Order: sequence, then structure tokens, then C-alpha cells
Amino acid sequence: MSAPFGVRLAAAMAEQGPLCVGIDPHAPLLAAWGLGDDVDGLERFARTSVEALAGVVAAVKPQAAFFERHGSAGVAVLERVVADCRAAGLLCVVDAKRGDIGSTMGAYADAFAGEGSPLAGDAVTASPYLGFASLDPLLDLAEATGRGVFVLALTSNPEGAGVQHALAPGGRAVAAEVAAAAARRNAPARALGQPLGPVGLVVGATTGDAAARLGVDLAAVHGPLLAPGVGAQGGTAGDLRRVFGAAAASVLASSSREVLGAGPGRSALVDAARRSADACRAALS
Repeated sequence: MSAPFGVRLAAAMAEQGPLCVGIDPHAPLLAAWGLGDDVDGLERFARTSVEALAGVVAAVKPQAAFFERHGSAGVAVLERVVADCRAAGLLCVVDAKRGDIGSTMGAYADAFAGEGSPLAGDAVTASPYLGFASLDPLLDLAEATGRGVFVLALTSNPEGAGVQHALAPGGRAVAAEVAAAAARRNAPARALGQPLGPVGLVVGATTGDAAARLGVDLAAVHGPLLAPGVGAQGGTAGDLRRVFGAAAASVLASSSREVLGAGPGRSALVDAARRSADACRAALS
């Protein structure tokens, strides 16, 4: 990679706005585009989305599960989507949410952050709930190759609170511990004056005041804050300012159906993406 992920993402957000479009090719959305729920439909949907959104939004986020459900042929489509993004200069966050230990985590690191791997985009999502340090192989390799990692911290699903809001042995909420660990990882980037470090957090746009209540210092993370849930999941651009407060400048809002539901026409996709990006920029600026 030509520059660290945080530097490249900050530049893309400044130019295109703080929006990441999730490429989630689930069956109803494929049907809405007039496509079959098969590998051909998957490929047309995903690669058309990349072609339309390149140069329009800061990043895209293909959800690996919707490709994996089609088996090896679907994974091959994901590889082509990652390659398309690279060729178009569009940042790609592979939403894989991997998390394991030891050599298995090292293998995931090779797959999603290793130089030359066809599944390695610009960043990947990961789960820290086997212990934040279990992610070290991925975090180390991603930093070495100029990639980023978005670590789950405060998710929008109601089940997440049972783990993320719980108190760790030191008396601090688990989500706050995750944020503090990310901040430590980003300290070298901060010292170098980079706008964002390589380790980001996933914090749902519909989590309300959870970060403030739990003592999660998002502003101290100095990493990008991926905020899924804008649009069809109920989050609004206005919610972003309330959820993130002083950390608003680091937010990369994520929306899928609100943008891709406008397809399959390219001009309609571009218009929907620009409207959403403009709304997020206005809310966060």
C-alpha cells in the first residue's frame, strides 16, 4: 500500500464525504434489481455497485457472508470485487468479522491482510471477544502492509449489550476496554501526526448514548469509527452527531439498502450515494 490505511481513508473522506456503502447482496435486494439469487446475480450486483460508486464515496464494504453463502464460486466473486476496488482506487473494507486465536488468527491475517492475498482489501472487520490481544497477528500484519482493522466495540444488535456493556475485571465496561486497546495501538500514528491510526472501531449509529454512559472515549481512539445502521436499519444522519459527539470527525457512516436500493441504474445509484454522503457530512461537520 502506498500510505497507511488511516491516511488514505482520511483523504478519501475529505474528498468524497464520510460514507461507506455496504455491498450486501441478500436475496430481496437481488430480486429488486431483477437478478437471480445465484452466482451470476451476485456478481452483476456487486461489480455494478463498485463500478457506479468508484470516485463517488469514500469506501465500500462487501459483506463476506453474502458471498460465502454461494460457496467457492461466491468467494471467487468477492475476490474479483476486491480486485475491482483496487483497480478503481476505491477503498474496500471486507466485512468478515473474523476472530480466533494463535495460528488460526494468523491464517485469517494472511487471508484478509496479507500482501498478495486476493481477499485482502484495504481493511477488514474483526471480533475481539476472545480477548483483544488475540487479534495481534491480524493487527500486526495489517499495520505492516498498510491496511486497517475495524474492531467490534458497540454494535447495534440488542444481544451485543450483554457482552459489550458488561464490566471487565478492572471495573470498566468491555467496550471501553476495547476502545482503550485500540487507542494504544494507534498511539504511534498519533505521534507521527497521521490523521487516523490503522485500528478503527465499529460503533452502531443506533447505539444512542451508550458510549457516553459506559465511559467509552471514542475521541481518544484516534482511529476511524465505522458506523453501520444509517438508513434502512433506522439510524439517521442526525443520530451520528448524538452518538459520536467530539469524535464526529473520525466517523465513517455505513449505509447499504438506502443507497443500493436505488439501483440498478448507475445514475440513480450515484445520486442516492451523493445524497447520503452529503447528509452525513452535514451532520458530522
